[in-house]
Amino acid sequence: CDSNSDSLDKRPYRTFTSTIESLTHLVRKIYRDVQENITGNHPIIYRQVSAGAEIAAIALPKNLALPEGNYQKLKEIPVIRQILLFPPLLLNPSMNKRTGKFEKVNKNPLDVVAIDKSEWLCYPAKVGTQLILVYFHEVFFELGFSLCNLFELADDDFLNKKPDAVFLFGVPGNNLDNMGANFPTVFFDDSNNKILSGAIPGRPEFGYYGYLKKMILTLHNIIVMKNGKMPYHGAMVRIFLKGGKIVTVLIIGDTGAGKSETLEAFRTIGKDYIEDMIIIADDMGSLEINNNGDVIGYGTEVGAFVRLDDLQPGYAFGQLDRSIIMNPSQVNARVILPVTTYENIIKGYPVDMILYANNYESVDEDHPVIQQLSAPETALNVFREGTAMSKGTTTSTGLVHTYFVNVFGAVQYKSVHDQIAKKFFQTFFDKNIFVGQLRTRLGINGCERKGPEEAASELLKMCCK
Repeated sequence: CDSNSDSLDKRPYRTFTSTIESLTHLVRKIYRDVQENITGNHPIIYRQVSAGAEIAAIALPKNLALPEGNYQKLKEIPVIRQILLFPPLLLNPSMNKRTGKFEKVNKNPLDVVAIDKSEWLCYPAKVGTQLILVYFHEVFFELGFSLCNLFELADDDFLNKKPDAVFLFGVPGNNLDNMGANFPTVFFDDSNNKILSGAIPGRPEFGYYGYLKKMILTLHNIIVMKNGKMPYHGAMVRIFLKGGKIVTVLIIGDTGAGKSETLEAFRTIGKDYIEDMIIIADDMGSLEINNNGDVIGYGTEVGAFVRLDDLQPGYAFGQLDRSIIMNPSQVNARVILPVTTYENIIKGYPVDMILYANNYESVDEDHPVIQQLSAPETALNVFREGTAMSKGTTTSTGLVHTYFVNVFGAVQYKSVHDQIAKKFFQTFFDKNIFVGQLRTRLGINGCERKGPEEAASELLKMCCK
């Protein structure tokens, strides 16, 4: 639904949903009538077919607090105010893995981009406490709408604030190839307007959800570093054990390192010991040191974008009623599903345990499943080296090394991140936070399920001590 009337998104939600459902019934009825009239047969068994819309949205112009200049190119693009999704949604984007990194350039991508407002929509995402305006082109509509399962949609009050970043996904043409970067996935740090601006081309090789998600998180991470916080690439969960004990665990690791897989196994294995588990971050978040010197953790996403192959058997089928599944027949098949609430990711929780997800080393007497690191510098070296066995989620293969397993802002602002990391790791040890390695073995053939399960079992023992 697209309208110039501001009253459209004030309608009761039932009006919107009933309109879409009426369309679905109408399309299905016409299909059946045509089928019977052509074949002359009346089926005695009806198999309910999908019809009408799989995704519907209300989008309308909004007076957003965009800076002057070329940012005004975006002002007439309709802003999504409501989405109706009919899961499970099966998508087959043109690409199933990501390559390269997001490069900082010295020129604003908006300076070279021509915008046809009829071809774009804006998804105003609440990424942690930040407002990031994600503009996606019609060539990538299915990916853009899928953001609703990952990031909270900003409400009207949130839209009144100045955006922290804007991001154009699916820019037509080749203008981004001439930005002076090795790869046309670029962003600009606009210090004059105190805003970040990112852009990715609309060519088929960029039709992967990971490009969309990770650029958003890169922009988020740069912003938190500017505020003295430490971004992390990892999963954080708050565990409520029967008996009243509460443990908040942060597992830092690369894509495919076994973070989500270990926590899902933990949930299954520990069902007799666990009262509840609250996911604070599934993939990315930030840490801050509060006025009392405590380390507090936050998240960014309300959903998860996880590998279908590495989930517990049957888990994905149990989530079909809210899932978006991508490239189900290919390597690196993924599912996007909601896993937590916005309130959980922004509340802030004291961290009790920080683990590096090691997916490449076998377990023996000298290399236990969970190994405590003895000093800040030792821990810094492990996390800084960022070693992982690639699981095919990018074009990298074999054993790779990535600075803090975080090419999403930390690498681009390495000197800033280094100073922040030194301060935080010293605080971890000063506050007696457990810092160590968790050997998930997800990257070792034959251990894809056993590794995370045994890691989860050892983690449960530690939490119950």
